[in-house]
Order: sequence, then C-alpha cells, then structure tokens
Amino acid sequence: MKAARLYDYDPKMNVQLKIEEVKAPTITAPDEVIVRVGAAGLCRTDLHIIEGVWKPTMDPEGTLLPYIMGHENAGWVEEIGSGVRSVKRGDAVICHPFRSCGICLNCRHGEDMYCDNGQFPGLGMNGGFAEYFITSERSLIKLNANVTPIEVAPLADAGITAYRAAKRAAKLLRPGSYCVLLGIGGLGHIALQSLHAISGCRIIAVDREPAARVLAKDLGADFILDGGPNVIEEVSQITGGGAHVVIDFVGELGVENICWKMVRKGGQLFVVGYGGNINVPTAHLVIEEINIGGSLVGNFTELVELMELNADGKVKMHYTEYNLASINTALDDFKNRRFTGRGVIVP
Repeated sequence: MKAARLYDYDPKMNVQLKIEEVKAPTITAPDEVIVRVGAAGLCRTDLHIIEGVWKPTMDPEGTLLPYIMGHENAGWVEEIGSGVRSVKRGDAVICHPFRSCGICLNCRHGEDMYCDNGQFPGLGMNGGFAEYFITSERSLIKLNANVTPIEVAPLADAGITAYRAAKRAAKLLRPGSYCVLLGIGGLGHIALQSLHAISGCRIIAVDREPAARVLAKDLGADFILDGGPNVIEEVSQITGGGAHVVIDFVGELGVENICWKMVRKGGQLFVVGYGGNINVPTAHLVIEEINIGGSLVGNFTELVELMELNADGKVKMHYTEYNLASINTALDDFKNRRFTGRGVIVP
C-alpha cells in the first residue's frame, strides 16, 4: 500500500514525509479491524511529532522510525478479526483515536483516554496517513447514513477534544454567562458550534487570523476579537470583569500566560493546546479562586454524542482537502496557517 512515513525528527521541521510502498497491515488478534482509509485529519500534534516533542513519550528508545503518522481517521471496514461482531466489511466508520483495552478500571469508568493498556495509532504505532491502517473493534463507530468519511475524519480527535472541553464548560455556564475561546482553528470552530448546541452562554471568539475571525462570525460567535495587545481589557469590558470560562486551544506562543488573566473570580480555565508553560502567581490563584485544568481528547461516548450532533447538522467540520501525495504541502500550509478549520488527507 502507499503510505507517508516519517524518517527523522527535526525541531525546525526541515524534513518531509516520504511517500512509498510498504507492506499493508494484517490481522493478528480476534478483535482487530483493518480500515480502508477514506480520510485522515492533520493535527497540530503531527507537527509536534515531527519536531520531536513527543519522542520521549512515544519513542523513548529511538526505535520507532520510520513510521506512519495520522491519528484522525475514518473510512470503510476492509477486514475483521475472528471475534468482531459489531461491524462488517464495507461499513463506513470513524475511529476513536485510542485503542483502549476495555477491561482496566479506567475503561470500566468510561474514560478511554486513561486506559492502562491502550495504544494510539499514529502516535507510537502506524496510523492513517496510508491506504489502510489497523485498529480495534472497540474503537469503531458506524457513520450515520449520508455521512462520508472525509466530512468527519478530524472529528475523531480534534472534534472530540473540542467537544469534551465544551461539554465540561457547559456544566459551568448558565444562560447569559461568558465563555472565551482562544483560537478558532481546527478545534476552536468545533467548540464554538458545540457550545451553541449544548449551552446558552455568550461566546467570545479570539484569533489573530482574519480568516479565522470570519469563520467565527459565520458560526455565530457573539463577540469576535483579534487578540491584540488590549485583549485582556477588551474581554473584561465585554464580560464585566472576566469570563466565567476560558478555553485555550493554543497553549503556547504567549497565549498560555494571557488566558488565565481573562478569567473572572471563581472562574475556570481549560487548557487544551500545549507547548508552553503557564506561570500564575499563587496569590492570584488564591485571591481570585480561579481553577485551571487540562482537557485530554475525549472518550468513546463523547465521540458518539458528537457524531449525533454532526448528523443533525449542528456541528460541521470546515476542512481543506489534500491527496496523500501532497501531504508535505498540507503540513507546510498547516504550519503557516494557510487554511482555516482542518486539513484532511485523502489516499
């Protein structure tokens, strides 16, 4: 099969994935499923993988490369293991990004991302920047009628990551309260739609890119800011003292030390983007009683819920399509923010 493989890490990202013929995956366990890839989303994590940020976690011994990235996958079932019962060849599916075991206590609690024995296709093992990839039956969700893989592939990670953060935020947001979304890219534009669907809050969208602000307006943000030097004061003026919830989808480039200053007394900051370091005086935490927490991808049930919102037309992915042969162009466009929403790779 054709696949795009990473051969070297480079903090400056002066490397390219190589398109080449490799051996297709084969079934080795009763619960495994081979998926013919219909589309695979590009994620900022893919850039961080190339930079080597994830090497200590996913490749500590330095033996992984070359390998196939791609962890936002949807397609059609090609082959099933002997124990698979819930899907059959030809079924259109979206793949939860984490292959959880289903039997550890964290899985029993429904938190797939906390699994003690999980595997992550695209991070530490071959993923979906190829014609086929292998996952487990437990990871698959059948697509609703009239939904195609290319329309939803990035929802497998970007989508549920944004939805989980929005769902956690919605529990804290009464009608009339304020939520700031920092970054209206692949995740932020999904969070904006999700909040509209499950919360009555007022949404403040912040992004420095004009195209992202246009997208935020099209999706119905109540207030749209350009993230300039006065953004903290602008948020305070709009909200009357700070937002009830702030969700940071950037997590670096200085944004990580602006976001917490937008939170009102007793408010909540959810950090989704990563790469930087947050420096908050402990006195501020105590006096303002703000809460700061991370939000990691999402569980299987949350992906099911998101797919229902998608099928109902309430949450849609805005994407730019690239073929597998153009994946290096797609990565460069992504790095330089030449498209809004998400990039999607089609074999």
